[in-house]
Amino acid sequence: MKKIGMISAATLMASGVAAWADELSVVCSAEQDWCDLMVGAFEAENPDTDVLMVRKSTGETLAQIRAEAGNPKIDVWWGGTGDPHLIAAEEGLTQPSGVDTSKLLGWAQNMAEISEGRTVGIYAGALGIAYNTEILADKGIAPPECWADLADPRFEGEIQVANPNSSGTAYTELATFVQLFGEDEAMERLAAIGANVNSYTKSGSAPTKAAARGETGVSIGFMHDMVNQAAIGFPLAIVAPCEGTGYEVGAVSIIEGARNLEGAQAWVEFALRADIQSRAPEVGSFQVPSNSNASVAPQSPDLASIKLIDYDFATYGSSETRERLLARWDVEVGDPNPQQ
Repeated sequence: MKKIGMISAATLMASGVAAWADELSVVCSAEQDWCDLMVGAFEAENPDTDVLMVRKSTGETLAQIRAEAGNPKIDVWWGGTGDPHLIAAEEGLTQPSGVDTSKLLGWAQNMAEISEGRTVGIYAGALGIAYNTEILADKGIAPPECWADLADPRFEGEIQVANPNSSGTAYTELATFVQLFGEDEAMERLAAIGANVNSYTKSGSAPTKAAARGETGVSIGFMHDMVNQAAIGFPLAIVAPCEGTGYEVGAVSIIEGARNLEGAQAWVEFALRADIQSRAPEVGSFQVPSNSNASVAPQSPDLASIKLIDYDFATYGSSETRERLLARWDVEVGDPNPQQ
């Protein structure tokens, strides 16, 4: 903790001033480089504040917030798929930020409306398939065009995807399949694809990085992560599945009982600014920003050209729905080698 002149933490506490007031605890569920950029930019504008940031997946963060209810160690949760943010809001684990959402796009405002202001949309990204062109060409495997293709035996041992218990990306995939095909058929299709999966990862972006490096032939994840790897120079091709696909609205939430509420509110306002959102491509993050005045990188997937489903965030961002679907996934699809 920073020292303020020669005043000790004990003196501050005795005088009624919180000793942690110059620290802001942030959990970031976006990519590490973007987390670091946000921390650096926020501290540059707020030199009296130390941001204590850790990166965790959305599933891990939701579990931590639940475990710490009533005595939170986190002030603000930034990034990651919106469904777990909505679940946290539903369970009273987050609080309204009170920010102005008038400059945000409709899908971002929708998140705020659903959650009664407890979470706000910061970016959007579509779910897709990536494949390593060199691996598939070397093995003579025809590339996938649809979700259904991933159940074909030609992809045996070639697919990597995250576990929906820990990954918001993979939960979006699970919810997308349910909305596309109905719950029973979705589980059957996911189990059929699972027969070709070589690994279920903890992080949603890990499979695409593995495909980029040639460690697996095919990945399921968000297209903006795939664009990032292709832009670096890896031999990745990106597919918008023919049946249609779901999408995420990444979100930001203030934790109920946040110790540094003022700092958390300042972070949310900062994260929603057009100039800050426009900086994401500097670190290879190509999501579509929520501020209507923010710049959209030319590499960002064009959501208007993708066959997107009408994703039901209210239903699939509820605790009851998530718990039921994850329980069915564990039994009917399952991860034979869950990562601890």
